[in-house]
Amino acid sequence: MATGIKDKVAILGMGCSKFGERWDAGSPDLMKESFEEALADAGIERNQIEAAWFGCWGDGINVGNSSIPAAMALRLEGIPVSRVENMCATGTEALRGAVYAVASGAVDIALAIGSEKLKDTGFGGLPPPFKGTFNDMWMPMGSAPAGFAQLAPYYRSKYGTSKEDLKRAISHISWKSHQNGQFSPKAHFQKAVSMETIMNAPMISDPLGLFDCSGVSDGSACAIVTTPEIARALGKKDLVTVKALQLSTSSGRETQMNEWDGSYVATTRNAAARAYKEAGITDPKTQVNLSEVHDCFSITELVTMEDLGFSDDGRAVFDILDGRYDRDGAMPCQIDGGLKCFGHPIGASGLRMAYEVYSQLLGRAGERQLSSPSIGVTHNLGGVPYQGIAAISVLGLA
Repeated sequence: MATGIKDKVAILGMGCSKFGERWDAGSPDLMKESFEEALADAGIERNQIEAAWFGCWGDGINVGNSSIPAAMALRLEGIPVSRVENMCATGTEALRGAVYAVASGAVDIALAIGSEKLKDTGFGGLPPPFKGTFNDMWMPMGSAPAGFAQLAPYYRSKYGTSKEDLKRAISHISWKSHQNGQFSPKAHFQKAVSMETIMNAPMISDPLGLFDCSGVSDGSACAIVTTPEIARALGKKDLVTVKALQLSTSSGRETQMNEWDGSYVATTRNAAARAYKEAGITDPKTQVNLSEVHDCFSITELVTMEDLGFSDDGRAVFDILDGRYDRDGAMPCQIDGGLKCFGHPIGASGLRMAYEVYSQLLGRAGERQLSSPSIGVTHNLGGVPYQGIAAISVLGLA
């Protein structure tokens, strides 16, 4: 009988590039930037890595959609390197491959790296049906802002939330993220933004204004994983282990059956239930200390607080306005600024979230360091609310 992966895998080292408009660097440079930090953190040699997973959605560097660009950039000589892609959940998918390889006993040390170089392609994330000079990006919703904005009217209808309260809550989410992002030296956007500016910003897709939408960035993040026994043998004293790593993919049920009301993301709830069971978490409200969630849009973060069980259904608006998820709140969310401040280089985002939780658990987060966290959750969402993929990791101190 399957027993899950709780505490079977430890993170040996992690790295993260500077995110932003990286005109100064190509994809291989970004990968090397995150990899070299992870390698130094792990305290091992390159040739000790036995297998690797490379997450990339499609930034134009691919050789037949293969793993060759990562193997070449990182000089991973002769080992298996697999390229994975699962829409915006790609980064966590890469981590899942590496973690499962170690947990299974197939390898002792594995690498997960996610990278994306979007700015050079002209990708803007808005309605045009093509991605700059690169390939076709057809999706049934027409545009990401329009797809996620649809959560708002359904949520309001289900819970009787006023338009004004919902707008104040999603604006608070954006304000909170920018407050946090100013303490993240690797973030794309590192400037606090006032509530007045956020509330009065141009509308993109009602109720989402300009500051309710994450930006387009370049970036890379990386993890090296092994068993706790090997990590300790290599001299690691403080260990961050993987308590759970779960993924849920939509079968199309949300749009084909009448039980989904459009106010939440079903795949997130499915993945969260399995992740909490695997990790032994029975009350996420009290047992989880911080979270990094897929705030591609501020409304997404709002419903995710309920989907992850951090707020009761219909109460996230009030918890947000009460400051529950602020830096000094009971359960800080996006303490590094999230996608809102880092942008969303698709292949890298899930691993960047894990990098922040890992840094916080080890007390390495500098000015944004929280007080003694022991359990953190990452949530990476691909696709759209009604046709998507949710990937969730639970990381904690051993």
